[in-house]
Amino acid sequence: MYNATSPTFRDVVFRNSKEETIELAVRHTHIVRKLTEECTAKYGTIFRYEYSPETFTQTEPEFALEICEAVKKAWGKAGFGDERIIFNLPSTVEIAPPNHYADQIENFCRKISEREKVVVSLHPHNDRGVLGGGQRIEGCLFGNGERTGNPLNLYTQGISPGLDFSDLQSAIDVVTKCNDLPIHQRYPYAGELVFTAFSGSHQDAIKKGFEAQKLRNSGTFPTCPLTLPTSDKPYEAVIRVNSQSGKGGIAYLIKQHLHLDLPRKLQISFYQVIQAMSDREAREMTVEDITTTFRSTYHYGSQYRGRLEPHDGDDPENSSDELDDRRRFDGTLNVDGVLRVTHLDIDLAIRFYTEHSIDEGSNVSAASYVELIPSEDRKSIKSWWGVGVASDIAGSGLRAVLSAVNSYIGDRVLPELKLSVGFNSRSGQDDISSVIVNALGLELPRRLQSSFFEIVQRKARETNGEISLDVLTTLFSQTYGYYPKNADAMASPPKFELTTFELSESATGRHFKGSVVFNGASKSISGSGNGPLSSLVSAIQTQIAGSLTIREYSEHSLGEGQEVLAASFVELVYEKEQDKKKIGAWGVASDNDITASGLKAVVAALNGFEGLVLSA
Repeated sequence: MYNATSPTFRDVVFRNSKEETIELAVRHTHIVRKLTEECTAKYGTIFRYEYSPETFTQTEPEFALEICEAVKKAWGKAGFGDERIIFNLPSTVEIAPPNHYADQIENFCRKISEREKVVVSLHPHNDRGVLGGGQRIEGCLFGNGERTGNPLNLYTQGISPGLDFSDLQSAIDVVTKCNDLPIHQRYPYAGELVFTAFSGSHQDAIKKGFEAQKLRNSGTFPTCPLTLPTSDKPYEAVIRVNSQSGKGGIAYLIKQHLHLDLPRKLQISFYQVIQAMSDREAREMTVEDITTTFRSTYHYGSQYRGRLEPHDGDDPENSSDELDDRRRFDGTLNVDGVLRVTHLDIDLAIRFYTEHSIDEGSNVSAASYVELIPSEDRKSIKSWWGVGVASDIAGSGLRAVLSAVNSYIGDRVLPELKLSVGFNSRSGQDDISSVIVNALGLELPRRLQSSFFEIVQRKARETNGEISLDVLTTLFSQTYGYYPKNADAMASPPKFELTTFELSESATGRHFKGSVVFNGASKSISGSGNGPLSSLVSAIQTQIAGSLTIREYSEHSLGEGQEVLAASFVELVYEKEQDKKKIGAWGVASDNDITASGLKAVVAALNGFEGLVLSA
């Protein structure tokens, strides 16, 4: 077991005091002792315990002794022979000449209590301190070291080794050309990966070191005593990722390239994704691999959208009739490319949420992170993470929730959306109208909403009070003859249809002249009124028995830009001559001309009358 003990790691990486650092080592030693004793009792396995004050050479000598004494006491079983406790004293980061390391080892060996019950093991880099009194060595083969090498290290001690490597790359080019042998990528100072770490714990230190340097604009670096880079030799990256890498390095790359500061639990979750991918493909993960995998895993970015998306313009809204500590979402989701309202039979709860800003000033945006779990199991080990970015915090939170839900649903089949409009129904008039807005883009006037809702209720009685979106949309088109993009879908030609028209104006008003199909026969009609619609109604009046008036008219634009259309809604009232009974009917139409749209809606309303009597 090891934990870093030097001041730089205590202050920058772990933000622990000396007392907290000792407590961490002692507490986990107790845990290891308990687990090993249980295993020994059950299986007879014999364990030896090794503890390492990592970054030993950067740690105050007396503190290194203090924490090792505390660990030995916590272990409580140091004996002779194979029962000796092992203390590994690593030269984790090269900060001093070899004799300093040797002096530190000698000091430790002289002052540690019960020396005969201790094995001092060394972890030197290159030739550091081997003869300092250690009893065994833990290191790397081939003298590669882990990051940097010997000669130029003397510069960190203020000593010039008399070597001029100010043009290091030229020296590399000459040597490789003459020998026809490549420089090993880990060779001190000259290797491509000389400043690069694959190890998870080192990457975590590097990530936090960069963050600390950014805040202080200077200062020591946990894994390197030099100011990076220290020569003209360019390095590919300080952090590179393979299956041995940890969450810190991956999180650092995500922050550098996507500007997302992942919370720790999300770091762990995404680390498992990258580790599995690296194991599966048996290769190093590039930055592009990592960022692309992040985007696809959490549906982050326009090219990686999930099956659920917020419909443009929809945001969480306050609900005045809710409790103060609750919010209500009122909006529309794009589900598998189709706009839908709610009822997806997904029951999840939020276990974790955090947020932060990206950039500053006018370019600032919000990033949100959400962890969802099954609502019935708050202690579930299974969870789904989501990430969202938007111009405001409410929008980013909404997108983060949908990102997590997309991970939850995967490829599963979602239930067909059905609205309940029967007795004790969950869906009301507004829900029906929302479906029409999302499916057809039509914003129905309130009276038309009420009229169509009654029609939907009658239709839903055939299916136990439920009706699907497709049936609902088809019912609207059939009821009002609204087929703007596919007139061939009509079951039969309409009884009334406007084919041609001309409008003129005089001192007495507006005049309509055109052709209208009446029960399959085209007739030329004309009439006058205060406006286009009233002149058309006047013309139609000449062909029917009874009176015809306009009760309500409304309109709105449909679409945007060059594709914009006008949508018109007209309610006509028809009074028969015989019984003076008044009946109403709605007409809906759209056209790129607002006048034509209104005229077509008037004629469409005629198709809604049953028993309309034509003149002889």
